[in-house]
Amino acid sequence: MKLLFAYSLRNMLARRLTTALTAGGMALVVFAFAAIVMLAEGLETTLVDSGSFQNAVVLRKSANSEVQSGVSRREAAIVETQPEVALGAAGRPLVAKEVVVLINLRKRDSGGTSNVTLRGTSAASLELRPEVRLITGRTPRPGSAEIMVGEGIARRFQNAGLNDTIAFARSDWRVTGIFDAGNTAFSSEIWGDADQFMQAFRRPAYSSVIFRMRTPDDFNAVKERIEADPRLTCDVKREVTYYREQSELTAKFLRVLGTALTLIFSIGAVVGAMITMYAAVANRTAEIGTLRAVGFRRSAILNAFLAESLLLGAAGGAGGLLLASFLQFFTVSTTNFQTFSELAFRFRLSPAIVLEGMLFALLMGLAGGLLPAFRAARMNIVEALRAA
Repeated sequence: MKLLFAYSLRNMLARRLTTALTAGGMALVVFAFAAIVMLAEGLETTLVDSGSFQNAVVLRKSANSEVQSGVSRREAAIVETQPEVALGAAGRPLVAKEVVVLINLRKRDSGGTSNVTLRGTSAASLELRPEVRLITGRTPRPGSAEIMVGEGIARRFQNAGLNDTIAFARSDWRVTGIFDAGNTAFSSEIWGDADQFMQAFRRPAYSSVIFRMRTPDDFNAVKERIEADPRLTCDVKREVTYYREQSELTAKFLRVLGTALTLIFSIGAVVGAMITMYAAVANRTAEIGTLRAVGFRRSAILNAFLAESLLLGAAGGAGGLLLASFLQFFTVSTTNFQTFSELAFRFRLSPAIVLEGMLFALLMGLAGGLLPAFRAARMNIVEALRAA
């Protein structure tokens, strides 16, 4: 096996330019594949990290998102009295009655507009999301036309800096603080007082009710009780489940798009590898004849050329993944198809993506080298030596 590997590696290094061009083509295909899958992975991670396993979200029955939901004040009050609801430091139930709407803001770079999530919060909202921390300014005063914006909003949109004024719902709202929510969807939101937002947008009901359970094991009991209560028309989900569902549609679209584009690009890479390997067989006809004459079996010749094509694939896969790894330093934004609001997140390279990328590169190398390897293995000894 060592001899086989050394032989294949020597022949690759003897054709440095051809090897580099072929491996480079495969690297570009792997890079494109990894980039799109990393995009989907980053989106999923950002949304899933927004939820807590110990928090539950109450939505209107059959609502797919907070934007589409409506929970009346009476229903919110009933949810607040459930025995599984945890109490905060002040002895109050850890329940946040929130309203979520979309507004249009103008971007700093392009000047175009995009939907942004506006979240009306209550006193317990920050306590329920410990990952949200104020980095400058102060939190909005209850009952005032004040807001605080996520760090992603302040960076990407006009008039969203500290002490700036954003106009929506026929009012001017002053930015009193900027918060950091880490790698979560909240960094792409604007927060203010829920009652003020309900008045401004003439919303008679909350969008959702979020509460902390005493223990994560309380979920099934509180879910069954709320969903069976005839006074309520609500569904209950774990917060992590809710945000995972929010990512599914967009992430699935990105993965399907990535797979389709990669398969198209891979055809060119496979053809390039096949041409390279056929050229290698043609240039080494005498060498193959000599190896066969001194006792090498057809299977050894076949394995040698297959090993060479797999090495080409491995080199391309490693190069493509190395390039893709630098994407993790970039933040991008896209529309979440579930809520139609803009969401900023980072590319994420996971071990699973590395494994998938390398396997895909090896498959391209194998597909490109299979027919040339069979041709080399079936070559007649006498004809090969005569060609020398």
